[in-house]
Amino acid sequence: MVGLFLATQMAFVSFSCKTETGITGVELEVSFPEATLSDDLITDIQYRWKTKKGFVEVKEDYYAYVHFWHRYNLLFYDNHSPEIPTSKWEPGKEYTYSRRIYIPAFIDKSDPEFRGEGTLRLSIGLNSPYNRSGKLPKPLFGKKLKFLPAPADTPKISYEDGWYDLEISPETALKRWRWAAKEARCKIDNPRQDALLFIKGGVNLGVLNNQKVIFRINDSILDEFIPKGSQFEKSYRIKKDMLGEADKFYLAISTDKTFIPKQVILGSEDERELGVQISFIYFR
Repeated sequence: MVGLFLATQMAFVSFSCKTETGITGVELEVSFPEATLSDDLITDIQYRWKTKKGFVEVKEDYYAYVHFWHRYNLLFYDNHSPEIPTSKWEPGKEYTYSRRIYIPAFIDKSDPEFRGEGTLRLSIGLNSPYNRSGKLPKPLFGKKLKFLPAPADTPKISYEDGWYDLEISPETALKRWRWAAKEARCKIDNPRQDALLFIKGGVNLGVLNNQKVIFRINDSILDEFIPKGSQFEKSYRIKKDMLGEADKFYLAISTDKTFIPKQVILGSEDERELGVQISFIYFR
């Protein structure tokens, strides 16, 4: 399962839809912990699959396609396999779990058509891994979700020394990332309150083994770890005392090992010193 799953005691705002999917007798409800959603937000999405008495058991392990559309563009998705495989589902049961998602900044307040809020269309269904038609089954769940712009006091993150340019490749696992050199720093607005820090990134296991990644806030080590896979996601609740008294604080990301692609990858002309890939940094 991708991401960190959080149970929450907050009141949920729920949306439900009774449309049937290709699997007979399945319904879905979706909920978020926030009463008001915004863009540039990390949140949890709760899935509650319900099998009715007429549910016809299946032998295949279907996957859920979860698409967030902005106008005619697929902004992001959370395709995944349900925690309990569909081949184990039984009639009259509920299968509930949460997944953490990042809703990117998509609202353009300078757009002449902007009316104070933005809209995403959420579309969810179940698809067979053996479906070779190129077409997805009819969605089980569909809903237009309203989003407000991120709060004006959302801390700004500035990528300073040690970073290379943003790279984008939709076919890769990270989709978009910046390479950091041996050490790279960000300057971030100090919110003067506790905040959530979330970092998603990756390392090149094909080139470096047991590569250590170190996170520091100002001069204090926040965490150091050796990623178990080629990707990692780290979440921290940062206490305001750790941020200091200045208007800005520094987040440093460093590693004990780097590589130069031209020296280790056949055919590469890339002479950059590369350490860690960072897909995004979230602080709010």
